[in-house]
Amino acid sequence: MSTAKSIMEISKAEWLDALQLTKAAVPEAVIVEGSWWRQQRTDWRLSYLTDVKELPFPDIFAGEWRGVRVAYCCAYGAPRAVEIIHLFSQLGARLAIQIGTCGGLQPGLNPGDIIVPTVAIARDGVAHLYGGQEEVNSDPLWSENARGAMRQRGIDVHQGRHLTWSSIFAQDRRLIETWRLAGYLSVDMETATTLAAASYFGVPALSMLAVWDDLIKGKSFLDPLGQAEQHALDVSNQAVYEVALQLVEMINTE
Repeated sequence: MSTAKSIMEISKAEWLDALQLTKAAVPEAVIVEGSWWRQQRTDWRLSYLTDVKELPFPDIFAGEWRGVRVAYCCAYGAPRAVEIIHLFSQLGARLAIQIGTCGGLQPGLNPGDIIVPTVAIARDGVAHLYGGQEEVNSDPLWSENARGAMRQRGIDVHQGRHLTWSSIFAQDRRLIETWRLAGYLSVDMETATTLAAASYFGVPALSMLAVWDDLIKGKSFLDPLGQAEQHALDVSNQAVYEVALQLVEMINTE
């Protein structure tokens, strides 16, 4: 009989050995960000942390924020995001946070608005592997904490049903109109997978996404924004990470 293991069968102790981490050094929070601009985002986000080191697996970093251990990875798309969430959720992280940008699917959303989904519709091809769910809930308490923090910053924040899709390229006007009519607020490529994989290991998770594309008007990230719109988006790209770190600080008080 073969003794070979699948990835799902690798134990916590084996992962700790592979990552060269002790149990005491396991990150208490994991933050993943979906972006093409991997180096820019990584340098920016890590500049907030202390005692930063890259783990033996490339582009996965561990550091500290005000005494709380944090893992960060710029993970574009569900197939990459799931690896990071699976890994640190299995190891014992106490909170998983998805950040990034999204496309708006409803009237009244503006660049720089923040979406904090209550539920994510899994159409990404990965989330359903973690519990077979087509709809994945975010943690209600942590999500409301995030919304409150955004409101305190004066940023317009929205909640509701969000869609996670498999590709930013594979979407046409007919599909976008279908999503709008279904009542989805917004669309990204990672949120449902992050929520599902964290839930599989019993870890609370949430998502905070800055609206970039106005998809119902046929505008993509290739279309230039006005000066005020670009400023609002820049502010929100900063806010999603800073609020994530605010939540990290709350781990030991919740």
